[in-house]
Amino acid sequence: MGEITGVLEAVRNAGDGDDVTLSDILDTAGEHSLTAVLLVPALIVVTPLSGIPGFSSILGLAIALISAQILLGRRHLWMPAWITRRSLTRERLQRGVDWLGKPARFIDTITGQRLTLLVHRPVASILHLACLLCGLAMPFLEFVPFSSSVLGAAVSLIAIALLARDGLFALVAVLLVGGAGSLPFLLATQAG
Repeated sequence: MGEITGVLEAVRNAGDGDDVTLSDILDTAGEHSLTAVLLVPALIVVTPLSGIPGFSSILGLAIALISAQILLGRRHLWMPAWITRRSLTRERLQRGVDWLGKPARFIDTITGQRLTLLVHRPVASILHLACLLCGLAMPFLEFVPFSSSVLGAAVSLIAIALLARDGLFALVAVLLVGGAGSLPFLLATQAG
């Protein structure tokens, strides 16, 4: 089982009972690493679950907090209770994990240790800073349904790059962040 598939399988089994809290999910993913914890909310933002009102904002703030703590060199994750108490039904979580299963297996087969200079410090810190900025931008994109998914995809690619030590994925992620960052400017110039 590859890195990404392993994280998803852990998330599938998070918590007990019919409802699963974000705390349950993060605790389970955290057994892999803080980067795996970062991957979880980013992947969820890419799924149709991001269409739930307010969910992208909560996950964006979680991404920002996780990224900030990684940048600060923390070994243990802290999240405010008002974020970690948020929950969804186990059925919804499992549908989201199932939706990601096939792409995760594919990603596990195509990742490898390439351009590793791009996934080690100091470049890795720049990648985590990009994740922080993407997370902070997500609440502002809430009014456009599913627009946070582009940033979630970029954060997912960065986390995958760091987990798999694949600099090629990091390069693609940076291009995606750059494209997403330039979109508001392009729209503003077209409207004017």
